[in-house]
Amino acid sequence: MKSTTRGTLAAVITCVAAAAGAAATPAAAVGTVPVPLPLGGAEKALNVELPEATGQLPVPVPGSPEGPRYVEGRLIPERAVPQLPVHGGLPGADLRAPLPHILGAGFDHVGVDAPASDLRTLAPGVSVDAPLTSPGADGFGLPEAKLPQVGVLTPLVQTVPTADLGIGPGL
Repeated sequence: MKSTTRGTLAAVITCVAAAAGAAATPAAAVGTVPVPLPLGGAEKALNVELPEATGQLPVPVPGSPEGPRYVEGRLIPERAVPQLPVHGGLPGADLRAPLPHILGAGFDHVGVDAPASDLRTLAPGVSVDAPLTSPGADGFGLPEAKLPQVGVLTPLVQTVPTADLGIGPGL
């Protein structure tokens, strides 16, 4: 194998590896930022077991909008104002609190775990059509008048939040 062929092959493999790494980075970059609530000092000062609380704030990431789509018979493309997708999440929380022995000797803590959940949204968009038809052979190549059309593309919100409640010893 010639040295130029080996160099070209090495360059192609390097580009493919870089593209695969770049494609995996945005998915890994989307995540949450932990937000702890520091109560350790108050717990030691008061000599009492206080609730523990931590949270998670998601980082919203805008997506790429679906561009206009040209349709036969229309002068203006569909989705003149495209919908902008934004992917992020709902904030999460993890709470753990002491519980007096109301339920018996084995139950002394209550905990709620509501992890950050994915959220997918689309902003509203607009689809408009001009009050003219496309030029046709019937009218010697001139467009005909018609009623204008305007459509609003509805916004979209999708998520599936979850939460766990637990009672037990030292949860």
